[in-house]
Amino acid sequence: MTPGAAATLAPPSPPAALPTTVGALRGSGHQHVSVKEELRRNLLARMRAGEARFPGVVGFDETVLPELERALLAGHDVVLLGERGQGKTRLLRSLVALLDEWTPVIEGSELNEHPYAPLTTASRRRAAELGDDLPVSWLHRSLRYGEKLATPDTSVGDLIGDVDPVKVAEGRTLGDPETIHFGLVPRTNRGIFAVNELPDLAERIQVALLNVLEERDVQVRGYQLRLPLDLLLVASANPEDYTNRGRIITPLKDRFGAEVRTHYPLEVELEVELVRQEARLVAEVPEHLLEILARFTRGVRESPAVDPASGVSARFSIAAAETVAAAALRRSALAGEDDAPVARVGDLAAVVTVLGGKVEFEQGEEGREIEVLAHLLRSAIAETFRARLAGADLSGFLEAVRDGRTVETGDLVPARRLLEQLGTVTGLGKVLERLGVDDAPTPGQAAAGVEFVLEALHLTRRLAKDDLDGGRSVYAARTPQI
Repeated sequence: MTPGAAATLAPPSPPAALPTTVGALRGSGHQHVSVKEELRRNLLARMRAGEARFPGVVGFDETVLPELERALLAGHDVVLLGERGQGKTRLLRSLVALLDEWTPVIEGSELNEHPYAPLTTASRRRAAELGDDLPVSWLHRSLRYGEKLATPDTSVGDLIGDVDPVKVAEGRTLGDPETIHFGLVPRTNRGIFAVNELPDLAERIQVALLNVLEERDVQVRGYQLRLPLDLLLVASANPEDYTNRGRIITPLKDRFGAEVRTHYPLEVELEVELVRQEARLVAEVPEHLLEILARFTRGVRESPAVDPASGVSARFSIAAAETVAAAALRRSALAGEDDAPVARVGDLAAVVTVLGGKVEFEQGEEGREIEVLAHLLRSAIAETFRARLAGADLSGFLEAVRDGRTVETGDLVPARRLLEQLGTVTGLGKVLERLGVDDAPTPGQAAAGVEFVLEALHLTRRLAKDDLDGGRSVYAARTPQI
């Protein structure tokens, strides 16, 4: 069971003023509502206040989120369908923020039973004996989210429950409901339970969820046991799993009230925003490089050489940005730079070799993987150049490499050395401005802009480039063709 995104190792302590007995709880005017009603009420409150409903979820505002909101308002259990790396798990975990911050439970209850509605035999007995003195504790919403990654070895006992041999050994009879050890689903009562990669559950295990979704009860080894569970059941699945690894059985699909399709970011800007939000960068990666990586990722997804059924996860672009930042940090250390490291176009080459294993290629493309990715990366650089610097005056850069002059860059060339080779470049300030660099760029930022322009001029056949040993590259004027 994995905690939700809002969960912490040490959840906050409840306010001291909250009632501690069921009698005090009734006196406070507290009303018992179902989890789905609680979600509906809080979602509507956020809508009316104009607040963010799903913070941290990028790219779904006009597509996925309206469908999910309608499902929650309708009180439906939900399955999210989408390729890998589309943010399904993050979206599911974000639902916990729509729960009340604190909710009362019977103190010591393993099923988070509401003090007004005890479920188990033991809790009903305590409620009858203690009356208004029944102790109440308070559960933070971060602890009301349960999650299980569906794996082939998952059992009914894991999800629903099983007979506890220890309790039987203590002298209780097998017919006693108190001998049951409850599974993850009942233990998330009055909360949200998520099943990740639902089709990976064996079909006989999926059957165990049928009653949970429809009748809201559980069955354990033939016990005459009815638990009116109060929870929202959500799941994620890859659409291809219906035929490749498994499928969601028809009766279970029928019991989910809503099926919501997710997708990869539809715009380059959203892909960049996602990378900026999720990547943990050890060096500065300029905006134009993030855009290149976003375009590169989109190009890989759309390439006919790549298996479309496998998808290209958003984790690909995130890992790419982290790899580029690490390459910049490595260069800074090797070149002995004193300034803060800033990634440059030359650092992008590491992405092709390091992350190729994250992409599933079509049959028949064996041996061409690096070639395909390198071509797509060059295309992404050229597209970003056109988007950022179309119409810019770059004559100063061409002038800087005329008359046999060259510019060398690579792993051992620090930013200041790269800039010294060029000298004063006419129009550099305007280029950096269009790349989003402020009026006082650091040497690293200026070098990143310069190298981007040099590479783009090479790709548009206005400069020559030689790739040498040791990760070095030399830019020079093109030799006129006779």
